Order: sequence, then C-alpha cells, then structure tokens
Amino acid sequence: MTLRVAVVGSGPAGSSAAETLAKAGIETYLFERKLDNAKPCGGAIPLCMVGEFDLPPEIIDRQVRKMKMISPSNREVDINLVNKEEYIGMCRREVLDGFMRDRAAKLGANLINATVHKLDIPTNNTDPYTIHYVDHTEGGAQGITKTLKVDLIIGADGANSRIAKEMDAGDYNYAIAFQERIRLPEDKMAYYNNLAEMYVGNDVSTDFYAWVFPKYDHVAVGTGTMHVNKASIKQLQAGIRSRASEKLAGGKIIKVEAHPIPEHPRPRRVVGRIALVGDAAGYVTKSSGEGIYFAAKSGRMCAETIVEMSNSGARIPTEKELKIYLKRWDKKYGLTYKVLDILQSVFYRSDATREAFVEMCGDMDVQKLTFDSYLYKTVVPANPITQLKITAKTLGSLIRGNALAP
Repeated sequence: MTLRVAVVGSGPAGSSAAETLAKAGIETYLFERKLDNAKPCGGAIPLCMVGEFDLPPEIIDRQVRKMKMISPSNREVDINLVNKEEYIGMCRREVLDGFMRDRAAKLGANLINATVHKLDIPTNNTDPYTIHYVDHTEGGAQGITKTLKVDLIIGADGANSRIAKEMDAGDYNYAIAFQERIRLPEDKMAYYNNLAEMYVGNDVSTDFYAWVFPKYDHVAVGTGTMHVNKASIKQLQAGIRSRASEKLAGGKIIKVEAHPIPEHPRPRRVVGRIALVGDAAGYVTKSSGEGIYFAAKSGRMCAETIVEMSNSGARIPTEKELKIYLKRWDKKYGLTYKVLDILQSVFYRSDATREAFVEMCGDMDVQKLTFDSYLYKTVVPANPITQLKITAKTLGSLIRGNALAP
C-alpha cells in the first residue's frame, strides 16, 4: 500500500510537514485556502530556524542585531548581539510561507488551492477519512466541491482550525494580534536598519507587548491582547503609534491586519489518525508570543513520526503511534513553554512589574541567557553562580519598583 496523508494549511507548520512526508515518498496532499495569504505577524525568526530549515538569505528582509526595550515610563534598554554571526531574522509571512509551500510542492507534495469544510470520520481504525473541500482553481469564484480519501490528516490550519473542530480537539484561550504595516521616509527607515523595538505598558498592551519590527521597505507596528480585552485593541494600537510617533513621523499605512493567536495547547492534539501542529495545536509561547519556529518544528516532528511509524508509508500508523509525536514534543519544549508562562505571569501583571522587567533586561547575564535561549530554542542552563546573580537581580528589580507581590 501507499500511505495517503492530507496536510491542511500551508504555513510553516503545514509546509514543513508536507515537505518531510513528500521526501519520504508518502503520497501527500497540501491544502491551502489563500495562496497569497499575508498573516499579521511580527515575522521574527530565530537564527536556528535559518539553518534547520535551509532558508535562503533572500527571504529575510532584515538581520536584526539590536533590540530596544522600552518601559512604561519610556526608559530604554539596548540589547545588542555581540557575535557578528548571530541575528534575528525579520520576514514577511507571505514571502516565508510562499517559499516553504513552493518547496514542498517541488519535492512532490500535491498542492491544492482549496477550502476544507468537512470531514467524514470512519468508525474503525483502518477505513479512510473523507475530506470535503471547495476547489478554488475550478468553477470561478464559487469553486467546485470535491472529496478526497486519505489515511491520515495533519491539521495545520491556524488558530481557527476547521480540522480541530472536526476532531473535537477542544478550545483554548486566545489573544488578538493587530498590526499596521507602515512605509516610512528613507531617513526614518534608516533608523530601523538592523533595530527592532519592543514597548511594554498598559497603554500599548494589557497582556503582552507592542512592537515595531523592520521589514524590507516598511515597519510592522502592532500589539496584542487577550480576547477578553479585544474591544480595546484599536485603543492599544493607538497607544503604540503614540509612543513611537516621532520615529514613525511621515509614515504611510499600507496594510492593516488582525488575527487570533492561541495561548496554550489544545486539550487534544491527536485524535484517531488526525494530528494538530502549529497554531492549530496551540504552539505559541507566552511572554514572547512567538510561533513561527515552533510551528515549523512541530510540523516536521509530526511528519517524521508518521514516516517512522508507517515504515516510510508501508502501513497506517495507529493513534497510539501518532501520540509519540506529542511525547517527543512535550519532552523537548515543555520546559520552554512553562518558563515563558511564568515570566509572563510575573512581569506582565502591572506597569510596575514591566518597569522591573525592562530594568532587568539591561543586565548582561540576563541578556546572554535570554538571547541564547531565543536564538537556539532551548532553555539554556546558567551555571549556579550566574543563576543566583540573575535571581537576586530579578528580585532587586521587583523590590525597587514596588512590584513584588506579597
């Protein structure tokens, strides 16, 4: 037999999964609703992703080596990458996603421009799933409804995942990201040549941070907040525009975007022979709000598990075998998510704790630990003396700002 796998969604998660499956000779179908989709996203990727996923230089708009943290009182702390080989990559999602999707198709994945709207789930462990979808390449604007039978499904269709709903994966708490792309005059754009800014404060985000990230010919200016506060998202966006007003003077808005962001993994990420990856699974980190690398990595790890458990497509993996992907994922990244969850609960509670957070970011030990963890996607252990120093500095910052909880 030849295993047939459908991957729904062709962002970094879906494209990475499809590429891995196609390379193994598995019959792979990659569904994408909008081939020109430009997801609202800061677009920052860590250095390790460039190498791991063989990303070419031309898809990276800017190599950022300077980060400016700005507190509620507008205290600024500069963080610089001292190693010239290290940088944070700034990408436009339509460019990054398009490259990864096209590469998967060239390697053998069958790319289908379609909207998946329903699944027929079999009652036993061997019959195929039937995917109902509207093909947008035929039938004009309305498309043509078609079906496809497959043995396994990978849901990579984002925070509003149709696949997650069909498999009853359960809900999760989510945030709203709002972003404006602003084209700046040349002299203003030069300021952001290799610099990104992060602003914290209740005026720009009640739950996270706001950002000004440089792209090819514009800056992405955005913020995020939990969905319970979504009515205030435009007010928060006005806050970041106000805080950065001098630097954005003369800029022209060229695009406005908004999108949900999951805040924790779904209760069920594998059900039967369906697995979720990326935003559909809920793999966005707290505190940093990062999801691109984790999306791509989860797609690849899920597909690698399918290749391994199916003996390169010679048999159909069971639910138990698919869940090996979850065990591997949680073992590798579970601690990272827990640490960032704690950091958010400690430092994003009030403007006083945010002031303490920015103060702490001025410490070189903290900077090294933070950037090593971000660039290489591990919770890097500090030696005991350094760890004690960081703990003491953290408590000192909180006490000085009267931010330490009783």
